[in-house]
Amino acid sequence: MIFHQLFEPLSNTYTYLIGCEDSGQAVLVDPVVPTVERDLEKLSSLGLTLAMTIETHVHADHITSALILRDRVASKIAFPAVDNLPCVDLRIEDEIPVQLGSVSLQPLFTPGHTDDHFCFLVNDRLLSGDCLLIDGCGRPDFQNGDAIQLYHSISDKLYRLGEDTLVYPGHDYERRFVSSIAQEKARNSRINQHTSEDEFVQTMAELNLPHPKFIEYAVPGNQLCGECPSDLPENMEKYCQQMTESPQD
Repeated sequence: MIFHQLFEPLSNTYTYLIGCEDSGQAVLVDPVVPTVERDLEKLSSLGLTLAMTIETHVHADHITSALILRDRVASKIAFPAVDNLPCVDLRIEDEIPVQLGSVSLQPLFTPGHTDDHFCFLVNDRLLSGDCLLIDGCGRPDFQNGDAIQLYHSISDKLYRLGEDTLVYPGHDYERRFVSSIAQEKARNSRINQHTSEDEFVQTMAELNLPHPKFIEYAVPGNQLCGECPSDLPENMEKYCQQMTESPQD
């Protein structure tokens, strides 16, 4: 298996490139508009063909590049089935594997951050999206999120995976790259193995985070599989423009 973690600094988003050495096919999990050229160049340098883009959920902080990539290289678009989006080629369902040659991505339905959220287990690696972060977790206060659902998604599903499972989050704001189930169970400040449901719900209720500044444009744009709104304010246009440089790991 070919595995690369790619970083986009505007929204602090990690995109994951997963490739099958046998078939030469690849998927991108949570790709973003500003890094289209970077991602295509990376695929080309590895001799891979992009077969599919996969979204962990409908994002509120960036626009997916799924539609652009489908137009450019005829890759399929995969979204959670619960979203029922007409622009989608493949609808992701719980525990029904997405096969990429000899590589299998196992979807795990983990609602709570949003009502459509999926994580993906790939061999010994968990792509945890916005559900479980490094020393944190996603917020549950928009897009039909629910703190109790989030608690059980993490405690009852993710924390029951093998402790040596590597955790690759959808975001990190301190440029950390990877954790493990064992580390998060032991040290996560919002939800660890000793956190009760009541304690977690109280923690989430007391976050008092500002409303995501891009959500009113990102959600409808992503529900169209990555269509940039035409009425973007000037200070937000960068979220729908391709960057000349983007750090990658």
